[in-house]
Amino acid sequence: MLHVEILSVTYTERQELRMSIKNITDHTGRLVTYSYPPQRIVSLCPSLTDTLFALGLNERIVGRTQFCIHPAKEVQNVRRVGGTKQIKTDIINELNPDLIIAEKEENPKEMVESLAKSYPVYVTDVESYEDALRMITDLGEVTGTAKAAHAMVCDINAAFSFLKPASGIRVAYLIWQKPYMAAGNHTYIHSLLEKCGFVNVFKDAPGRYPQITEDDLRAANPDYIFLSSEPFPFQETHVQLFREMIQGSKPVLVDGEMFSWYGVHMKKAAPYFQRLLTKISSEK
Repeated sequence: MLHVEILSVTYTERQELRMSIKNITDHTGRLVTYSYPPQRIVSLCPSLTDTLFALGLNERIVGRTQFCIHPAKEVQNVRRVGGTKQIKTDIINELNPDLIIAEKEENPKEMVESLAKSYPVYVTDVESYEDALRMITDLGEVTGTAKAAHAMVCDINAAFSFLKPASGIRVAYLIWQKPYMAAGNHTYIHSLLEKCGFVNVFKDAPGRYPQITEDDLRAANPDYIFLSSEPFPFQETHVQLFREMIQGSKPVLVDGEMFSWYGVHMKKAAPYFQRLLTKISSEK
């Protein structure tokens, strides 16, 4: 019996040695202190959740938002903690995470600050293609999956290296109706439009997601009006509406996930963009 107890203590000590306290600065400049590697992760952003699973953290993700729908099968086993703008603190407390991963644009600052009073919260900030790759690398460092993160970045860069960008095609990318809102500068969407060679007609409009009018669209005179499937679910009926409303600009439904989900989803985005570019090129 004494021999068994000694073995048990030795094993526990070995487990504790594998854990350490880590200090790291997140994308907003906040110093985050947490147990490394984290064993109970709550993710508050769909793109981040998808990426964390792709990094092999399936067994360590204990909470996600209702909008975290990828990977479809795996997220079914993860507790929902509310939405991206409003979470259920009682569920968070039940889960007792050792790390919460949030996103500056997706999650309100007040919510993050409230959570940070009780739990370590690491906040990412993605406004461009380059930011997205940095985010993947940083998540690898934060979670102890640096090798998988490096491989993911390499795969994404390889996928985008085959992209044949457009030249001089002017587009307006709409994300919302009533009021109409477009993707402006300093957004991940804008960065991908540029990566595809498109000219964003609202890149100089005030704000990252400027409100625009029908007259603004007519004045901007884009070659194409991209109607995103999210956050507002533009559909075929809207295509007809814009066709009649804005003469000279062709409305096209586009997959919002491909343009706005960063992280591992970028591997799917590159071939989607090439198909879109090929289709547009064939219409000239």
